[in-house]
Amino acid sequence: MHYEQILYSTSEGVATITLHRPDKLNSFTARMAEEVLHALATAQADPSVRAVVLTGSGRAFSAGQDLAEATAPGVRIEDVVERQYNAIIRAIRQLPKPVLASVNGIAAGAGANLAYACDLTYAAEGAVFVQSFIHIGLIPDSGGTYTVPRLAGMQQAFGQMVLAEKMPASRAVELGLIWKAVPDAVLAEEVKAIAAQLATMPTLGIALTKQALNRSQGATLEQQLQVERELQAIAGASHDCKEGVSAFLAKRKPVYKGH
Repeated sequence: MHYEQILYSTSEGVATITLHRPDKLNSFTARMAEEVLHALATAQADPSVRAVVLTGSGRAFSAGQDLAEATAPGVRIEDVVERQYNAIIRAIRQLPKPVLASVNGIAAGAGANLAYACDLTYAAEGAVFVQSFIHIGLIPDSGGTYTVPRLAGMQQAFGQMVLAEKMPASRAVELGLIWKAVPDAVLAEEVKAIAAQLATMPTLGIALTKQALNRSQGATLEQQLQVERELQAIAGASHDCKEGVSAFLAKRKPVYKGH
């Protein structure tokens, strides 16, 4: 696919997907969503890619949906939600590689919930998050009504979604919505370093950890104990587990292959 609204690059085992409509605050169109899905599939299929970074061009991560497109004659909002956002959130959560969000500016509406859906979300200290849906009479989508109450609690979810106040990155860290806020000037370099570190780690073990966390959301303790047993059997039989144990016993640095 020829990318028109995103940028895609790979380096040192890391694929970087950059939302690239800076003049529109990287608001989503059907074309951008299609390109993001294609890029995620490309990263999944490429064995040399062992971590993915999602970020934005210019002064925004993403302002959410391009309303001009979503309100065009004949367009149904529920179809936009399913084709674009549901598909992207599923792809991120099912990707057997870590996905990092690098939130460089405002993350509004679907942009905020996209960032929350990633495995590790870093934000510039100057970035803000806002559940802006209510301003146009909509409910939050892109998994927000699932993710936010589980990360921050029901009161926080309701308040953020109904009052729609801008939330600084530092507050998002306090609430457990994102992993870390860093000075704006060092965001890109810090995320690059963490992604490069993840790309040298046991990728299968990371994928299985992600799967276990996904499955825990609707499980009882007993069910989750069985999930852990099942996935630990797979991890324990992997090359990377054998390499890790061997390196530990030999007091050397392990060299993981990602499988």
